[in-house]
Amino acid sequence: MNDPGPLRRRLAGVLDADDPDELAYAVAEPGRGIAVPDVTDRSAWDAIDPRVRQEVLTAATAALAEPAPVLSAGAWARAFRDGDRSAYEGTVRRLRERVSRLVLAAVLTGETAPATAPPDACPHLDGVVDGLMALAEASTWCWAAHDRHTAARGEIVPDPDDPYLDLGAAEMASLFAWADHALGPHLDQRAPGLRRRLRREVDRRVLSPFEQVRDWPWIGVGGTANNWNPWIHGSVLAAALFLCDDQPRRAHLVRLIVSGLDHYLTALPDDGSIDEGIAYWWQGPCRLMEALDLLAEAGGDRLDARDLPILAALLRYPERMHLGDDWYVNVGDASARLSREQPWHVPYQWGIRLGSSPTAAYAAGGGRASGQVTHPITGLGRALTALADPDWHHALADSTSEAPWLVRETWFARTQVLVARESAGHPDGLTVAVKGGHNGEHHNHLDVGAYWVALDGKPVVVDVGRPTYTAATFGPRRYDAWPFQSAWHNVPDVGGGQCLGEEHGARAVVVDLGESSGGEVVELRAELGAVYPPGLLDSWRREVRLVRSDGTDPAYIEVDDAWGGTADPVRVRHVLAGRVEVGNGWATVEPGPDPGRRLRMTWDATLAVASLDHQDLDDPLLRHSWGERVSRLTLTSLQPGVRGRIAVRWSREGSGSRRY
Repeated sequence: MNDPGPLRRRLAGVLDADDPDELAYAVAEPGRGIAVPDVTDRSAWDAIDPRVRQEVLTAATAALAEPAPVLSAGAWARAFRDGDRSAYEGTVRRLRERVSRLVLAAVLTGETAPATAPPDACPHLDGVVDGLMALAEASTWCWAAHDRHTAARGEIVPDPDDPYLDLGAAEMASLFAWADHALGPHLDQRAPGLRRRLRREVDRRVLSPFEQVRDWPWIGVGGTANNWNPWIHGSVLAAALFLCDDQPRRAHLVRLIVSGLDHYLTALPDDGSIDEGIAYWWQGPCRLMEALDLLAEAGGDRLDARDLPILAALLRYPERMHLGDDWYVNVGDASARLSREQPWHVPYQWGIRLGSSPTAAYAAGGGRASGQVTHPITGLGRALTALADPDWHHALADSTSEAPWLVRETWFARTQVLVARESAGHPDGLTVAVKGGHNGEHHNHLDVGAYWVALDGKPVVVDVGRPTYTAATFGPRRYDAWPFQSAWHNVPDVGGGQCLGEEHGARAVVVDLGESSGGEVVELRAELGAVYPPGLLDSWRREVRLVRSDGTDPAYIEVDDAWGGTADPVRVRHVLAGRVEVGNGWATVEPGPDPGRRLRMTWDATLAVASLDHQDLDDPLLRHSWGERVSRLTLTSLQPGVRGRIAVRWSREGSGSRRY
């Protein structure tokens, strides 16, 4: 802690006060300032809109009608036996979601009963008790694929006395903490002793390991912090505030949490970008903002650090990566088609707090598109926070407001990602995205220099995204899976895929956001030779540009590749989503379902020949985005010698585009 980061510097007044008990005083009564009231505050909970109330209660009734998910040792062991993580993790998530839905219902109804009352006296509260006890009795809260302790012993049964603090354990601690905060008085009445059991389990599985082990890899002391850092620290913070009754220890935990979050803040690019992609924004920067909210609510002004300069830029990341509808530019392991069930209230609240009304409107639009005020699947704390915020409810009820599309072009210099639209204000027309970066990024794919093309907000030249995670996804066999390989990204193939490592990155990256053309042309130029194995080529220069319509000629996207120093066959890959037709020097892609919407690709047929193959999709995540299959159009150079060039143009079919 000798080198404070931005968060510790901002909170130095209380963290480094002359009075060593200053921090303990600040968090002496953490529940008092929390934006989520407990169940006894009937004036707050009874004021919830009847439509929202009915929505929550209907979902809870449906949950009670189904058998509770049952955890099993066999499902947990599958991560070791056949690599399947979903069998166990999916069951735990369903049980957590069930508990969260029932907590919301129990808070809204205010139901309770003495411990000796009949079983049907308070069904939602009893369902909460049953679910919490089932989770408390589980041998481990850690995901099997993360449990290095079990793996090191060569076992497939977790040891309750040797807990590993990972995302699964942190999420469980957060669930227990928020359930205790929201329902504490009623849990004491209906199930005396349960809250003491919750504290015991969270202490031995999460709080004590967090205190005693200070070299958890997810802390990111060496500058490698990723989404695990704020995700776990935020969960530990909730547990410390709501479940730790020892005031000095609570203060000590908060101090460690602030120090840990600083590692994440220090690692973040200062332009608001993240290399993990849009799906992980909700688990990284969004979790960070929620942790800062919780700190400020628990400790008041003395622990309010929500004015850190980087936060305004981070807040805008989702809207800057948005293509249209539920489609996004999906760098890293992000899916191109993002689930609508996100905690949209967080960017809404932060947009209001930071005075960014367009961002607040954008978030409200996302919430309206999701169809619900609150999403228990995202976590109990998030669901309660959304449910308790009347301003959020009012924002969603304002059907006259539309989500804005703010900018025509975005350039993230630190991660080297460019997004440029044909015009501002809407997703219609052509959009191009292109990345430089390097192959040592978090959730990396071997895809330096890759690009995307969307037509009317829907990606057509695509990154397929990541498949369902298995035990091998984050190990040495990660790149055995085809969606991570260079051959299935929109990059050159020079006789071998790209190399892994931070040293293998784009060089001499130059971006023109239209300054030299009066806004007509947006362009990225980069040297990609260093990302391929040494000796395969001397140079590969890629230029990707969006040329907007001048009112006479239609807009188009041009990708110009020029190389030197290789005698191997040169191929340029294009992964396409939709129905593909190929001719001599041209191809079309119809993404559907509108048969009149078609993207046209042209190239000089004397310089390259096209071939087409397909990849059938059986993974549920990939099918959610792309349906039954994707196609790959490969241009193979016909040019003799060690130098060559292939240029491709993309335009809307029927817009008067010419062939090369």
